[in-house]
Amino acid sequence: MAAGAWYSCLDDELEGLRMRARNAVHAHNHLPPGDRQTLSAPLRALFAAVGPDCLIEAPFHCSYGMNIHLGRAVYMNAGCVILDSAPVHIGDGTMIGPLTQILCAEHHKNADERTKGMEIALPVTIGRNVWIGAGAIILPGVTVHDQAIVAAGAVVTQDVEAGQTVKGVPARR
Repeated sequence: MAAGAWYSCLDDELEGLRMRARNAVHAHNHLPPGDRQTLSAPLRALFAAVGPDCLIEAPFHCSYGMNIHLGRAVYMNAGCVILDSAPVHIGDGTMIGPLTQILCAEHHKNADERTKGMEIALPVTIGRNVWIGAGAIILPGVTVHDQAIVAAGAVVTQDVEAGQTVKGVPARR
């Protein structure tokens, strides 16, 4: 799955991993509001790596969790979705607005293969001190470099250079 080769998302083992993630996400999303000072224990246990002082507001959703790597002081506002069928790295001090989607999977273009659940997964990397505005969509294989800004509602289809601001559909300078 994470190796960049075609795989079936209908695989029983993958379904088991997604169920594990659903349980952790459910526990996170149903914590009392006063328990949201740091990253919840269910997500901390699920994710591959978590730096100190991270906060993810509920509701949150991820596919597997085991491919998510958070640096120090990462903040995600409510409604974020990370479909982490490949590694997702988010750098120190990055802030992600509400309803942002980070997507790693691409479905097969052939309808018969798509019906079989065939996907390919590409990693997403978000650098340090990046600001991603509300409702942005980061597509598979994209790298958003350090100190870049992604405007609200942007659809990022290509890499964003360090310090660059992008906006629009597709996102451009």
